[in-house]
Amino acid sequence: MTPIINVIIPAHNEEDAIVNVINDIPKIVSEIILVDNNSNDNTSKNAKNAGATVLIEKQKGYGHACLKGMDYIANKSIKPDIIVFLDGDYSDYPAQLLELIKPITEKNIDLVIGARVKEFREKGAMTPQQIFGNWLATFLMKLFFNAKFTDLGPFRAIKYQKLLALNMQDKTYGWTVEMQLKALKQKLTYTEVAMKYRNRIGVSKVSGTVKGSIFAGVKILSWIFKYSFK
Repeated sequence: MTPIINVIIPAHNEEDAIVNVINDIPKIVSEIILVDNNSNDNTSKNAKNAGATVLIEKQKGYGHACLKGMDYIANKSIKPDIIVFLDGDYSDYPAQLLELIKPITEKNIDLVIGARVKEFREKGAMTPQQIFGNWLATFLMKLFFNAKFTDLGPFRAIKYQKLLALNMQDKTYGWTVEMQLKALKQKLTYTEVAMKYRNRIGVSKVSGTVKGSIFAGVKILSWIFKYSFK
């Protein structure tokens, strides 16, 4: 049986990239949900014209946008089997969604992270602070939880019911690491799939600024230490 798949795309000022992202998502996806996170450009208009369901979340924050998408899905009469999270900047390859969900559909895995591995990563696609931050976070998860994660990549798929059980709460940059930590705590099955990764269209709202990088780093580490000593 073909699973029902919903894609949630948090986006802030991605008018130049969002149509590419939506158009490259495989047709197997039942609904593409674009959560416009307080954009002041044509992100919403372009996404709607490309066929996405558009929600508005005025409160800025990656987690705020993801939770808005989840609230919308919770009120649907027909719930999805799988949720895919995907950024709106076209740095990921949306067509690889089929590879991303394969461990769920074929091996019954609960959570799949799209790992931005070096050999498939375009030069400059990740900043030095992103690379170091990912290494540190995954190293600490291995140290404290014997985790096998190598990345905090935002392109990820998870069974919908498992996602609900995680009771996600982070409103900003800690969303991805919170999901992985809670998956470890709840003993969900997980794996990674190596993904291609390219330079994004436009400027990153997180790694593109010193303030964003520092805030994201602090948030990620605070989640890890919080769960390490629970």
